[in-house]
Amino acid sequence: MDRMVLKRMVFYGYHGVFPEENKLGQQFIVDLDLRLDLAKAAASDDVNDTVNYAEIHALVKEIVQGPPVKLIEALAGNIATAVLGAYTSIIEATVSVTKPHPPFDITFDGVTVELRRTRDQGGNVVPAED
Repeated sequence: MDRMVLKRMVFYGYHGVFPEENKLGQQFIVDLDLRLDLAKAAASDDVNDTVNYAEIHALVKEIVQGPPVKLIEALAGNIATAVLGAYTSIIEATVSVTKPHPPFDITFDGVTVELRRTRDQGGNVVPAED
């Protein structure tokens, strides 16, 4: 299976458990690793034969900058569900969401949650199996 990877998309959102996070907001970094068949696009050189990564970026931006959720796990799940729902040619999506500055008095590079989702035979979005 071919891959399309969108790395380090940075957005500003208001997600978090603490009220200060919902009020002040912060940056979130999103990485997407998409599995799909890119053979037709590679042969045709036609954007209509692939998924438009500018549109995927806009979809992710809308979610991250949209209504707040408490957990980055929920944010990653919302992104995976939306991407797989909008693009049926994507077989599997791995979504990583990093909160680089959690509201704790510690120094580290942030916390990242990674979810892998795919479609079952009925078309429902489900956790991917190894």
